[in-house]
Amino acid sequence: MRVMAFDYGTKRIGIAVTDPMQIIATGLDTIHPNAIIDFLKKYMQTEQVERFVVGEPKQMDNTPSQSAPHVKGFVNLLKRTFPDIPIEMLDERFTSKMASAAIAQSGMGKKARQNKELVDTISATILLQSWLQKTV
Repeated sequence: MRVMAFDYGTKRIGIAVTDPMQIIATGLDTIHPNAIIDFLKKYMQTEQVERFVVGEPKQMDNTPSQSAPHVKGFVNLLKRTFPDIPIEMLDERFTSKMASAAIAQSGMGKKARQNKELVDTISATILLQSWLQKTV
């Protein structure tokens, strides 16, 4: 079964999933928050998801960031809609910076680095990859 990670934003949610054996994290998509539940319901008609990992927004001093209440609302929505799927929070500090750096190192141009959807999907992938490394 797969594990799915979310990099939540009020404009976009980056989504990544593991392979069924939970070895590799792959970027899946970037979805508008209003469309996320429909997207997940459709996805889960063909794929089994065992756990959600949600990026927890924190400031450098470890206090919740301004987007924390939005993330909490999203987590509550996931809990209500998919009550049988456990949700784990994971510190997401630096994932966006790491995503931008990964895009830069890949040789993609400046336009790709400015593509917020790509950055969000890669951020979710980095988040999920660090969750995988933590659980091994």
